[in-house]
Amino acid sequence: MTIAPEKTDVQLQIKIGGDWLAVCPLARLIPGRGVAALLPGGSQAALFLDRDGRPYAIDNRDPFGGAQVLSRGLIGTAAGRPYVASPLLKQRFDLETGACLDDEEVAVTAYEVRLH
Repeated sequence: MTIAPEKTDVQLQIKIGGDWLAVCPLARLIPGRGVAALLPGGSQAALFLDRDGRPYAIDNRDPFGGAQVLSRGLIGTAAGRPYVASPLLKQRFDLETGACLDDEEVAVTAYEVRLH
């Protein structure tokens, strides 16, 4: 697989506490699949690139099962909203807001992202 030169230096960054943190080279993301990134303090983010090339980042911890697995979930859309379905119990989490689409009382952190 050859990676275009314009993608090799681009980093996916997430905003944490007002600061931007580079967490993953764009070249490491495969559209439609997730990647886990270790954040300062030991928490994890699940990073995604949709098939249109738009990046997303949410907390990697499944609040129902307690495991760090959301990065391994399947992404899709429901009513035009991008989501990831947990590989444990299949609850769907909105990739833009972190809201659980199957239980309105549950949400995960959704991070502001940019490519830099």
